[in-house]
Order: sequence, then structure tokens, then C-alpha cells
Amino acid sequence: MKAIGFKTSLAIEEQDSFIAFEIEKPIPSEHELLVKIDAVSVNPVDFKIRQSAAKNTVLDTPKIIGWDAVGTVEAVGDKVSLFKIGDKVYYAGDLTKQGSNAEYQVIDEHIVGKKPTSLSNEEAVVMPLTGLTAWEILFDRIRINEKDKGKTILIIGGAGGVGSIAIQLAKKVAGLKVITTASRPATIEWCKKQGADVVVNHKDLINEVRKAGFQQVDFIVDFVDTNVYWDAMAELIKPQGHIASITGSAEPVALNKLKTKSVSFSWELMYTRSMFQTDDMIEQHNILNKLADLLDNGTIKTTLNTTIKGLTAESFKEAHRLSESGKAIGKIAITF
Repeated sequence: MKAIGFKTSLAIEEQDSFIAFEIEKPIPSEHELLVKIDAVSVNPVDFKIRQSAAKNTVLDTPKIIGWDAVGTVEAVGDKVSLFKIGDKVYYAGDLTKQGSNAEYQVIDEHIVGKKPTSLSNEEAVVMPLTGLTAWEILFDRIRINEKDKGKTILIIGGAGGVGSIAIQLAKKVAGLKVITTASRPATIEWCKKQGADVVVNHKDLINEVRKAGFQQVDFIVDFVDTNVYWDAMAELIKPQGHIASITGSAEPVALNKLKTKSVSFSWELMYTRSMFQTDDMIEQHNILNKLADLLDNGTIKTTLNTTIKGLTAESFKEAHRLSESGKAIGKIAITF
């Protein structure tokens, strides 16, 4: 089968930053599905791993990355119970396994969902990774529920892939008042289109939020940089509020700044369940199906903004260039 990968970590402008090659088609076992892939999506995690996974070395076999995928189940392992051959599926993959930038992929059925029937391949494929991340941060980490309707949430980084769907879930599903950050006319308009009630400039976050009429907020989610916004988040969060982030931390996080307010803090990594084979791994199957229903009934909408065609090295170079630029709005899909 054809695949796109790399043998060494290079700048995206380099000729061999991605290469096309042939590899044997995988065979599913136990709870695995063999999926014939129709489209993939590119996320920041893709270029971050491309830049670091083979730094200062040359791999014997090219590494295949990519996690979001849409496709058709072509074969199943002997313990599969959730899907059958011919089913259309979508998923966000597993960091510990071969990626989706190929004609075929094997994937554990517990982290796969039914593809939204009303969406095209490119509209659907941009939703799994960001949808799972946004859902988990809101409903599994912060544990927002019915009693929180009408409360305020500040979403730092509203125009990106995760921010775009987090705005929709916070507004349409959780019933929150949504404040988000953006600074360019195009990103401000995009955030409003996703359903944000208020858009503020991240460059002077505390004053911007307060000028908009909010002294403090109930919840904050960070999709940009935990360290850069830590002091602002600690200042803006209400007593007994909750802050959550997906961005990691280059420096230690000063949790003591949250002590007097009894504020909770959580990390979110969408791959935790698959990496550690947690007992509740099937929750990602359930969440993906809930997201598919919300997409099909029109409660939320796809965050697709750019589509590139072709299972080629050049297609992936183009997508990674855009993703690395920091200027991407919404999500990028590559259709095969």
C-alpha cells in the first residue's frame, strides 16, 4: 500500500520532509479494524512530531504520522463487536501506533466512531481529534453539567481547531456564556460564527475581559500557552473555579497562585485513554458517536476551512506549511 512519511526530521521546505513509499498492508487482530482511508486531517500535533521524532537521525523505515481519519471498514479482528465490514467510520487514532497518512490503517474499535452521515469525508475528518479534546476538557476534566448552564467560560485560542469546536460545545451543549480570544478580523469573525458571545484580544487579556464586562469567569480553557497566560488565568478565574489546558508547560506551573481561591486545575491529553489502555477507553467511541449525532442534527457544525487533495508528499507539505504558520483558521483536511 502507499504511505506518506519521513525518515528524518527536516524543515518542511526540504525535499525529503515527506516522502511517498510502499509498505505492506496491515492485518487486523482481536479488537482492531482495517480501515481503507478516504481522508485525513492535519493538526498541530502532526508537525510537532514530524519536527522531533527523527531529529539528528535517519530511520530505517519511514515513520507514518497522522491521526484524524475517515474511511471504510474493510476487515475486522476476531473480537470486534462494535463495527462490521462496510461501515463508514471516523477516529483520531493512537499516538503509539502507525499513523493514518496511508491507504490503510489498523485501529482499535474502542476509539472509533460512526462517521456523521450528513457530512462529506473532508467535513467529517476534521472533527475527531479536536472534538474529542474539546469534549474531554469540558465534560471529563472540568465536569461541566446541567447545573452550570449560564456560567461563564473563557476560551483562550478560539479560532484554532480545538477552540472552534470548544466554542460550539460550550455554547450549544453546555449552555455557557462564551468569551474567547482572537486578534485579527478574520479570526474574530470566525469565532463569532462558531457561536462566541464575546471576543477579546489576547494581547491584554485581563483588561480586555474586564472591559467586556466580566470581572472574573467560572471556567477557563487554554489552547495556546499555559505559561504565557498563567498569571492572567489565575487573576481572572473565580473562587472555586476550574482551569484546564492542553498545551503542556515548558516551565513549572505555579499552582500556589490558585490556593487562596481553591481553584482546580486539570491537564487534558486526548491520547491518554489509548496510550494507557484505560478501563474507560470505549468512552472515546461513545463521544465520537455523540459528536456524530450532534453534527447530523445540526447542533454543531464542521470546523473545516481548508481542503487539499491527494495522497502525495506535496499535499502533506502544503498542509504542514499552513499548520506551522500559526495562521490557520479552523481545520485542514486532505482527501485521497
